[in-house]
Amino acid sequence: MAFEYAPAPESRSVVDIAPSYGLFIDGEFRPAEDGKVFKTVSPSSEEVLSEVAQAGQSDVDAAVRAARKAFEKWSALPGSERAKYLFRIARIIQERSRELAVLESLDNGKPIRESRDADLPLVAAHFFYYAGWADKLGHAGFGADPKPLGVAGQVIPWNFPLLMLAWKIAPALACGNTVVLKPAETTPLSALFFADICRQAGLPKGVVNILTGDGSTGAALVAHPDVNKVAFTGSTEVGKAIARTVAGTGKKLTLELGGKAANIVFEDAPIDQAVEGIVNGIFFNQGHVCCAGSRLLVQESVQDELLEALKRRMSTLRVGDPLDKNTDIGAINSAEQLARIKSLADSGEAEGAQRWAPACELPSTGYWFAPTLFTGVSQAHRIAREEIFGPVLSVLTFRTPAEAVEKANNTPYGLSAGIWTEKGSRILWMADKLRAGVVWANTFNKFDPTSPFGGYKESGFGREGGRHGLEAYLNV
Repeated sequence: MAFEYAPAPESRSVVDIAPSYGLFIDGEFRPAEDGKVFKTVSPSSEEVLSEVAQAGQSDVDAAVRAARKAFEKWSALPGSERAKYLFRIARIIQERSRELAVLESLDNGKPIRESRDADLPLVAAHFFYYAGWADKLGHAGFGADPKPLGVAGQVIPWNFPLLMLAWKIAPALACGNTVVLKPAETTPLSALFFADICRQAGLPKGVVNILTGDGSTGAALVAHPDVNKVAFTGSTEVGKAIARTVAGTGKKLTLELGGKAANIVFEDAPIDQAVEGIVNGIFFNQGHVCCAGSRLLVQESVQDELLEALKRRMSTLRVGDPLDKNTDIGAINSAEQLARIKSLADSGEAEGAQRWAPACELPSTGYWFAPTLFTGVSQAHRIAREEIFGPVLSVLTFRTPAEAVEKANNTPYGLSAGIWTEKGSRILWMADKLRAGVVWANTFNKFDPTSPFGGYKESGFGREGGRHGLEAYLNV
């Protein structure tokens, strides 16, 4: 007998969203100089959550000036003093985690279980971790007395708004840099709430500045002549444009871009465990994950058994209200992203792949897409080559480990991969052959602040997280 789940909504009253927000520059909120604003919308209901300032060139100038002015004193502080601010920020994030989780689910569309149980604990953990490094930089392997770079311009995406902020701001501050950060246009609210946390923690003015806006704001920040370091997470297309802008300027650059990860299942893998890993690999955060396991490579001998189990598991996934604690798959972040997912899924059918999705009723308002898999996929299909960034899985087969490696590496991307097998020797052999920055063994989408993350080829360069994540913010 199947059990029905009663609604278990998280209260949105725990977060107080103001009707409008300004830019956070030099420790204060202020309107954009030209008065321009835009609206941020909840993707699950299409309700306008707030009105947010649109930063222009003069606002970017003001934020960079504030960061440059603050850099002199911030970089001169002993590492142990900078660590105190980072520890304080981490503790405040923990104390306000419920409020921030609800805010993130409202603004982004992801299920509250994920923002509460995955995003927020990792956000706090990154600040705790890099607080520990702040007074130990001389022991990080980058010289006895490594120096900060200066002003860091950081541009982050909409899929993990607060977590991507933590990945970038925590190491930058620990190393003695100051920051101007631009959150994604569709998810600005958690960054603005973080600005309030900086004030609550007593962070000196100008050390962190938040500029909301569209792509033009990010472009102005990247091109600003007084920015010493650029960090970007987002699409490969935009990453290439940023690389062209930064080329020849002397600015240090790290890029974490798109992915088309292979999740490889061998015939000796525990099927039920692998199915959970596959589901987590592609349907976590609605597939809005750069390292999502969007290509399933399964050994021919177990294809039928695995697909039967996978379809059975997909039929139990619950799609709906992100604030309901029972929800597995929330809303697609924007109408634009939903249109891209639909277009690529339609191309899969047009090119001859077989489409399957469980029966599920989608809400009438908001942006939704049912969890979907395609079989009969070849490496020539667009759905096997292009990053969909949605809950769509392409299934390919292989016969030998060598064939699995060849197919897995047959992509312009190189961010992540997964291996499912009981043989440790095979795991090590495969990991050595796969051209991916992160290789998971018998798991997927596991993150830790102590472990570096980044890609090869068109997935970018540089590493975030771990000791390696310090290098990008030091003059080494």
